[in-house]
Amino acid sequence: MFRIALLAAAASLALPAAAGDEDLKALREEVAQMKKAYESRIESLEQRLAAAESAQEKSPSPQHGAVSPPAAAGGFNPEVSLILQGQYRRMKEVPERAITGYWPAGGHDHGGAERGFSLDNSELIVSANINPYFRGLLNVALKDGEAEVEEAWFQTLGLGQGFTLKGGRFLSGIGYLNEQHPHAWDFADAPLMSKALFGEHYGQDGLQLKWVAPTDLFMEFGAELGRGAGFPGSDRNKNSAGASALFAHLGGDVGRSHAWRAGLSWLTTRANGREAHFEDTDAAGPNEVEGLFTGRSRTLIADFVWKWAPDGNPKQRNLKLQAELFRRTEHGELACGSDVATSPCLGGVGLGRLRSAQTGGYAQAVWQFMPRWRVGYRFDWLNAGSKRYDPATVFAALDPANAYFGRHRPQRHSLMLDWSQDEFSRLRLQFARDRAMQGVSDNQVTLQYIMSLGAHGAHKF
Repeated sequence: MFRIALLAAAASLALPAAAGDEDLKALREEVAQMKKAYESRIESLEQRLAAAESAQEKSPSPQHGAVSPPAAAGGFNPEVSLILQGQYRRMKEVPERAITGYWPAGGHDHGGAERGFSLDNSELIVSANINPYFRGLLNVALKDGEAEVEEAWFQTLGLGQGFTLKGGRFLSGIGYLNEQHPHAWDFADAPLMSKALFGEHYGQDGLQLKWVAPTDLFMEFGAELGRGAGFPGSDRNKNSAGASALFAHLGGDVGRSHAWRAGLSWLTTRANGREAHFEDTDAAGPNEVEGLFTGRSRTLIADFVWKWAPDGNPKQRNLKLQAELFRRTEHGELACGSDVATSPCLGGVGLGRLRSAQTGGYAQAVWQFMPRWRVGYRFDWLNAGSKRYDPATVFAALDPANAYFGRHRPQRHSLMLDWSQDEFSRLRLQFARDRAMQGVSDNQVTLQYIMSLGAHGAHKF
């Protein structure tokens, strides 16, 4: 109606003062027709609105048991990302790398890469909300023609009261670094602590329950039950869970520029015939001895992270301090799996009880001193700890320089510089002095690229 009035007023102003009666009559008829047409359209829209409101009142609402219509076919619209990662590494040629004093976790090589140019793990990640109640994610690691499912899980949405349930294959929530994939690390490789404890990181096939308390201080508590097939456990064919974990994280802000998080985690698992190869030297020369461990492994981890950014804005400058400490105890039976006539470890002969306690950790600082540029330093240290076993004469016959029974204290110093054009690309240069093996000082140089394609969610704190 307001528009009609404006048209009429504009028309009256446009008429010359000397307009005749016929012109005024024609104009009034045109305005009347426009008014009639608009009133008809408004009446039609009001009828449609009334009909829609009536239909909604007759339909039961979802909270009263109504079933929502199924999603249309072809409605799957996931977030897909691809991480491309590769490097050049210069280091000493060592036939079999192993951290002296520690049971080899997932193989001998603790370096994590081959010498020279190599394609590191690339990752294909697909994630999406399944419906208003669940979310799913698949992460597949690709390397040298092989594909490995690192994560494949569902997670509840809106479970209520601060609870979240996750099921499937996932990276455990213990510690701080364990849940992060390699492309999110601040250095080109994992700390010695992660290599010694899990081979790289610890994953579960099972269930995880988290609860975030409704408090100003961030308080998160979690529990996990899993198959326990990953190191330090071993694969098992039983109905019961083979591993369990508990963790708690606290955090908060200090003013506008500082934030922190601290955590404590506990992992317990059981190994059944966990394999490792030990070097034995006798009169006939060196040979390999296969050891089989069956027993319980318990790991306690403490972690702490402190972040600083001016007024909470990390774009220009920021500092991140990070540290983790662990203590692992194992007790059980160590037996032979090798049939070597010249070895003190004869095939099938049990070597008796074994008890060990080991500690270690790492500390690092990463400083973004200007946009796109960061520099960082990390110090890794491990303590082979105490090992009690029987009979002592059998173990004493083994070569004391081998990977498990040596008393060397591994250390590593790492210095890195990286440049990021944006959040999707990063180039990194890293120098490391690695003394993880007894009698070997390895000066390593690594050039690394990390490229991210597609949608990729923000990393955790």
